[in-house]
Amino acid sequence: MTDRISSLLDYTFDRRQDALRRDADWAPLLERFVAEKTPDMARARIGLCEMLRAEGEKPAFLDGERIAFTRTVRQIPDLHSDAEMDARRATGTAFGEKGVVFNITADFGPSIRDGLDARLSEMRSRLERARAEDDAAGIEFLENSILSVEAVLGLVERYRAAAEERGLTEIVEILSRVPRLGARTFHEALQSLRILHYAMWCEGEYHCGLGRIDQYLLPYFESDIREGQLDEDGALELLEEFFIACNRDSDLYIGVQQGDNGQSVMLGGVTRDGKPAFNDLSRLCLKACGELKLVDPKINLRVNKETPIEIYRLGTELTAKGLGFPQYANDDVVIPALERWGYAPEDARDYTVAACWEFIIPGCALDIDNIDAVNFPGALDTTLRTLASGGSGAEPPSFAAIEAAFLAEVKRRADALVAKYSHVEVLPGPFVSAISAGCIASARDLSCCAKYNNFGIHGTGISVAVDSLAAVRELVFEKKLVSLQELVALLDTDFAGRPDVLAAAKAAPKMGNADARADEIAQRVIAFWGHAFDGKRNDRGGIFRPGTGSAMYYVWHARELKASPSGRLSGQPYPANWAPSLDFPVKGPVSVVRSFTEPDLGLVSNGGPLTIEIHDSAFAMPDGVDKVAELVRFFVMRGGHQLQINAIDRETLLDAQAHPEKHRHLIVRVWGWSGYFVELDKEFQDQIIKRVELAAP
Repeated sequence: MTDRISSLLDYTFDRRQDALRRDADWAPLLERFVAEKTPDMARARIGLCEMLRAEGEKPAFLDGERIAFTRTVRQIPDLHSDAEMDARRATGTAFGEKGVVFNITADFGPSIRDGLDARLSEMRSRLERARAEDDAAGIEFLENSILSVEAVLGLVERYRAAAEERGLTEIVEILSRVPRLGARTFHEALQSLRILHYAMWCEGEYHCGLGRIDQYLLPYFESDIREGQLDEDGALELLEEFFIACNRDSDLYIGVQQGDNGQSVMLGGVTRDGKPAFNDLSRLCLKACGELKLVDPKINLRVNKETPIEIYRLGTELTAKGLGFPQYANDDVVIPALERWGYAPEDARDYTVAACWEFIIPGCALDIDNIDAVNFPGALDTTLRTLASGGSGAEPPSFAAIEAAFLAEVKRRADALVAKYSHVEVLPGPFVSAISAGCIASARDLSCCAKYNNFGIHGTGISVAVDSLAAVRELVFEKKLVSLQELVALLDTDFAGRPDVLAAAKAAPKMGNADARADEIAQRVIAFWGHAFDGKRNDRGGIFRPGTGSAMYYVWHARELKASPSGRLSGQPYPANWAPSLDFPVKGPVSVVRSFTEPDLGLVSNGGPLTIEIHDSAFAMPDGVDKVAELVRFFVMRGGHQLQINAIDRETLLDAQAHPEKHRHLIVRVWGWSGYFVELDKEFQDQIIKRVELAAP
């Protein structure tokens, strides 16, 4: 790491950029929108223009930087009032989260290559045609999109002029070209990407992934190396500066917790025509992350059965540094799954992640991959209470009847979500549409013309439900310690007065120990879940994709549930994503991998990684990296779909809770992203500590 990069790193981590920021009062703008009933498209354009005009964002430069653009306005405008959104929902309209375009990766590659002037030329030509065809919707979109792009270029020009005043000749030269014209060099391409990504956040899009940067930036990298304009060290320095820039404004990016911002990068895998895609730039990205040790961008690494062990080692070296990434995705499982769901083969090969781990196609997809979730332990709790009260009509029910009733309740909840999202609207984003595939040609905003419009449904606490089913079978039917009615009553009191039943529940078969008595139940549950939405379509022309992820629901859903038959107590969080329950120690990571790769995970490839905690002492031995790399490869060879590993220890986490000022750099993997431990709410900290307690030293 050069001294210049070290200085920028310290500046950014210490958040000295806060001194450049100011608050903005956007209330009058919102009041005007409401009073005038301004159309959605115009609101998006006006909001961006107001944000980027001279009275909004101010050009700001850091000492020594070569890649510019830093947020100076903390807030972006609210475009719709709560009352307006509530009124829409009252008519039966549903929205994903805030209702805007989010959790996507734009078509950065062509926009960097061609430049925004080319996009403006296309839009102006298409506007003439829309006017000739009297296409009102097309005219509205294109006029607002043109003005949005011009607003971005206006800010770029102000940056260029301000750089000229300061004598920053290199930045002046670069901003004189990009993003207006196509990039020619690696430096120009990185600067162009920084501006495009920055502008998306200013427009109101959030969880904006960066996608496969080792693919669309590769031509500039290779050309500069070939022509002698850069050597590897020079390219690394530029890449590290770009990665630092991703962290500069990240505290302003919305999320459930600080760090949950969706700035994900996908590396490796295969190209759109199926050839190996890991390259020298992929390798350089891993090196840059290892040197910087920052939470952004979150690194995802695509692998398959043919991936050389050396690549697994490179990824594991980042895990050993305590970054909580890379997150691995298995092409052998994910690509066929996407094809079965209707994605074109070349698009399926081009997949990235939306924000945390939900799979999406960059540039052309508006999949809402986290639109909702099914609470699996909650479904089982409802089932057991219904059966215990005699609601099933069978007395006493068999275990097979209980399992069948549970699956029927899962299906009922799945169907309820299909009905809940029978009509979903997405608010427009005229700027992001200008840099997304197909929008200009169709003269329509991305919110209504994306190639893919599928909905993803999380499966929360699947392992808790499986473990609970295994416990019911053992406690009620095999050991006959309690009746079903007695067990349900104990759930309301955290097993009060029956420590023997609680101990037996905890000792019952569990996922994570390669115990066939639990794993065979998991196979049936996943097979059922994978087909729960078969034949269902949303009104945007897409399907519903089930997954094994939990997102933040692993805390939220658990709050509302009493104890579970597995031995989990009232309110205790579920494990994050596809992972062992938190109520018992597992035999070890190999057993965890064996259990959690028994089901057919291609059926549930909306995303949802196996989440493993490894004590950081595992890397103290000379062969520690090799062993963990082999564990990852073992997961892939067994048909795992997605994997993330935390390497931390309990005592460090406890000390960080007590003395946060001493652990500002401590990074942990949360549910699908890495964040600074001391910035998390305590309930999320406690859940991570509980997970780490199960990691044997």
